[in-house]
Amino acid sequence: MNVTELEKCIELYGKDIYAFCRQLTYSRQEAEELYQDTFLKAMELLYKINATENPKSYLLSIALRVWKNHRKKYACRKRIVDMDSLSEEMQDAEEAASYSLEEEMIAKERASEVQKAVRQLDDKHRLPVYLYYMEGLPLQEIASVLKIPKGTVKSRLYQARESLRNMLEVD
Repeated sequence: MNVTELEKCIELYGKDIYAFCRQLTYSRQEAEELYQDTFLKAMELLYKINATENPKSYLLSIALRVWKNHRKKYACRKRIVDMDSLSEEMQDAEEAASYSLEEEMIAKERASEVQKAVRQLDDKHRLPVYLYYMEGLPLQEIASVLKIPKGTVKSRLYQARESLRNMLEVD
């Protein structure tokens, strides 16, 4: 892949990559940093990216690796010096166009509850949920991004759905 092809990938997949970064970090500022770091790393690995295969999956896997590396560094620093926890911003709820005000408020509250529940999942369950439902990736691509078998992705999605169902059940 060359720089021009990478620019096309940024045009095509940039919003998806940024949205994925937002879901990983819960913070606009951190998501922007992760997004930039992802494409800086992509520039370093330009020769490894195959434009004919699925470059979006490759870029998502770069974002995931960069995010994990940042978390490891933060955890190490926190062990050395107790730092204030990073502030989390709630992601803006999507606007519902044809709902009444009451229905819109109920939908926003429900979306917020689902987001909170997904955030409570551990990373091994949360990441496949984001990749499957938010990015719309097929199971095989999720497996390649996370570097785990396809069956493990299926299992984790099932377990995540069961956990979410239990967390969101209304008595």
